[in-house]
Amino acid sequence: MSLVRWNPARELERWAPDFFGVQREINRLFDDSFRGGMQAEEALGRSYWSPAVDIAERDNEYVVKVELPGVNKDDVKITLESNILTIRGEKKQEKEEKGENSHRLERSYGSFQRSFTLPTIVKNDKIDAVYRDGILTVTLPKAEEAKPKQIEVKVK
Repeated sequence: MSLVRWNPARELERWAPDFFGVQREINRLFDDSFRGGMQAEEALGRSYWSPAVDIAERDNEYVVKVELPGVNKDDVKITLESNILTIRGEKKQEKEEKGENSHRLERSYGSFQRSFTLPTIVKNDKIDAVYRDGILTVTLPKAEEAKPKQIEVKVK
Protein backbone atom coordinates (compact mmCIF):
# COMPACT_ATOMS: atom_id res chain seq x y z
CA MET A 1 0.00 0.00 0.00
CA SER A 2 1.43 3.40 -0.95
CA LEU A 3 0.78 6.67 0.81
CA VAL A 4 -0.76 9.45 -1.26
CA ARG A 5 -0.65 13.02 -0.05
CA TRP A 6 -4.13 14.51 0.24
CA ASN A 7 -4.63 17.55 -1.98
CA PRO A 8 -7.80 19.52 -1.15
CA ALA A 9 -7.61 21.31 -4.50
CA ARG A 10 -8.07 17.97 -6.25
CA GLU A 11 -11.34 17.49 -4.31
CA LEU A 12 -12.50 21.00 -5.26
CA GLU A 13 -11.79 20.27 -8.91
CA ARG A 14 -14.43 17.53 -8.85
CA TRP A 15 -17.07 19.78 -7.27
CA ALA A 16 -16.32 23.03 -9.08
CA PRO A 17 -14.39 22.56 -12.35
CA ASP A 18 -14.12 26.32 -12.86
CA PHE A 19 -12.66 26.91 -9.37
CA PHE A 20 -9.11 27.35 -10.69
CA GLY A 21 -10.27 29.95 -13.24
CA VAL A 22 -11.79 31.96 -10.40
CA GLN A 23 -8.63 31.50 -8.34
CA ARG A 24 -6.46 32.71 -11.27
CA GLU A 25 -8.63 35.81 -11.63
CA ILE A 26 -8.40 36.61 -7.90
CA ASN A 27 -4.61 36.14 -8.02
CA ARG A 28 -4.38 38.49 -11.01
CA LEU A 29 -6.38 41.17 -9.17
CA PHE A 30 -4.13 40.92 -6.11
CA ASP A 31 -0.98 40.94 -8.27
CA ASP A 32 -2.14 44.09 -10.05
CA SER A 33 -2.90 45.80 -6.74
CA PHE A 34 0.34 44.95 -4.97
CA ARG A 35 2.66 45.45 -7.96
CA GLY A 36 1.40 48.99 -8.47
CA GLY A 37 -0.57 47.96 -11.51
CA MET A 38 -3.51 49.72 -13.03
CA GLN A 39 -6.89 49.52 -11.38
CA ALA A 40 -9.68 50.31 -13.81
CA GLU A 41 -12.47 52.47 -12.54
CA GLU A 42 -14.70 51.54 -15.45
CA ALA A 43 -17.72 53.33 -14.09
CA LEU A 44 -15.76 56.59 -14.10
CA GLY A 45 -13.94 55.86 -17.36
CA ARG A 46 -10.46 56.46 -15.97
CA SER A 47 -7.56 54.49 -14.56
CA TYR A 48 -5.06 54.86 -11.76
CA TRP A 49 -1.58 53.49 -11.18
CA SER A 50 0.97 53.76 -8.41
CA PRO A 51 4.67 54.25 -9.23
CA ALA A 52 7.34 52.55 -7.11
CA VAL A 53 9.12 54.77 -4.56
CA ASP A 54 12.33 54.52 -2.50
CA ILE A 55 12.84 56.82 0.49
CA ALA A 56 16.21 57.12 2.23
CA GLU A 57 17.26 59.19 5.23
CA ARG A 58 20.76 60.59 5.42
CA ASP A 59 22.35 62.68 8.16
CA ASN A 60 21.32 65.99 6.59
CA GLU A 61 18.50 65.12 4.19
CA TYR A 62 15.81 62.80 2.90
CA VAL A 63 16.03 61.46 -0.64
CA VAL A 64 12.87 60.27 -2.42
CA LYS A 65 13.25 58.39 -5.73
CA VAL A 66 10.18 57.70 -7.84
CA GLU A 67 10.08 55.49 -10.95
CA LEU A 68 8.21 57.41 -13.65
CA PRO A 69 9.16 55.86 -16.99
CA GLY A 70 7.32 57.42 -19.90
CA VAL A 71 6.04 60.37 -17.85
CA ASN A 72 6.72 63.89 -19.12
CA LYS A 73 8.34 66.08 -16.43
CA ASP A 74 5.71 68.76 -17.09
CA ASP A 75 3.01 66.29 -16.03
CA VAL A 76 4.45 65.90 -12.50
CA LYS A 77 3.59 68.18 -9.57
CA ILE A 78 5.37 68.10 -6.20
CA THR A 79 3.96 69.78 -3.09
CA LEU A 80 4.99 69.93 0.57
CA GLU A 81 2.35 70.96 3.07
CA SER A 82 2.34 70.33 6.85
CA ASN A 83 5.29 67.92 6.49
CA ILE A 84 3.42 65.84 3.90
CA LEU A 85 5.24 65.39 0.59
CA THR A 86 2.82 64.74 -2.29
CA ILE A 87 3.88 63.72 -5.79
CA ARG A 88 1.10 63.59 -8.38
CA GLY A 89 0.91 63.44 -12.11
CA GLU A 90 -0.26 61.57 -15.14
CA LYS A 91 1.20 59.06 -17.57
CA LYS A 92 -0.54 59.62 -20.88
CA GLN A 93 -1.23 56.77 -23.26
CA GLU A 94 0.39 56.96 -26.66
CA LYS A 95 -1.93 57.45 -29.63
CA GLU A 96 -2.79 54.32 -31.57
CA GLU A 97 -1.52 54.11 -35.12
CA LYS A 98 -4.02 53.49 -37.92
CA GLY A 99 -4.01 49.88 -39.05
CA GLU A 100 -2.16 48.72 -35.91
CA ASN A 101 -3.51 45.76 -33.94
CA SER A 102 -2.36 45.44 -30.35
CA HIS A 103 -1.61 41.90 -29.24
CA ARG A 104 -0.72 42.64 -25.63
CA LEU A 105 -1.03 45.77 -23.48
CA GLU A 106 0.65 45.59 -20.05
CA ARG A 107 1.89 49.13 -19.45
CA SER A 108 -0.12 51.24 -17.01
CA TYR A 109 -1.48 54.67 -17.86
CA GLY A 110 -3.47 57.30 -16.03
CA SER A 111 -3.12 59.60 -13.08
CA PHE A 112 -1.17 58.83 -9.91
CA GLN A 113 -0.65 60.36 -6.49
CA ARG A 114 1.71 59.32 -3.69
CA SER A 115 1.87 61.11 -0.31
CA PHE A 116 4.41 60.62 2.49
CA THR A 117 4.59 62.13 5.97
CA LEU A 118 8.12 63.26 6.77
CA PRO A 119 9.26 62.53 10.34
CA THR A 120 11.09 65.86 10.76
CA ILE A 121 10.96 69.43 9.54
CA VAL A 122 12.71 70.18 6.24
CA LYS A 123 13.99 73.38 4.65
CA ASN A 124 11.17 74.27 2.24
CA ASP A 125 13.30 76.74 0.28
CA LYS A 126 16.14 74.22 -0.32
CA ILE A 127 14.13 71.31 -1.79
CA ASP A 128 15.59 70.05 -5.05
CA ALA A 129 13.94 67.84 -7.69
CA VAL A 130 15.75 66.25 -10.65
CA TYR A 131 14.13 64.10 -13.34
CA ARG A 132 16.50 61.93 -15.37
CA ASP A 133 16.09 58.63 -17.24
CA GLY A 134 12.57 58.08 -15.89
CA ILE A 135 13.60 58.55 -12.24
CA LEU A 136 12.43 61.56 -10.23
CA THR A 137 14.81 62.32 -7.34
CA VAL A 138 13.54 64.74 -4.69
CA THR A 139 16.10 65.89 -2.09
CA LEU A 140 14.69 67.43 1.09
CA PRO A 141 17.34 68.96 3.41
CA LYS A 142 16.58 68.67 7.12
CA ALA A 143 16.09 71.88 9.08
CA GLU A 144 18.78 72.63 11.67
CA GLU A 145 16.43 71.96 14.60
CA ALA A 146 15.69 68.50 13.18
CA LYS A 147 19.33 67.39 12.96
CA PRO A 148 20.68 65.34 15.85
CA LYS A 149 23.00 67.21 18.17
CA GLN A 150 25.76 65.76 20.26
CA ILE A 151 26.06 67.13 23.78
CA GLU A 152 29.19 66.61 25.80
CA VAL A 153 28.62 65.32 29.30
CA LYS A 154 30.94 66.78 31.93
CA VAL A 155 31.97 64.62 34.86
CA LYS A 156 32.45 66.44 38.18
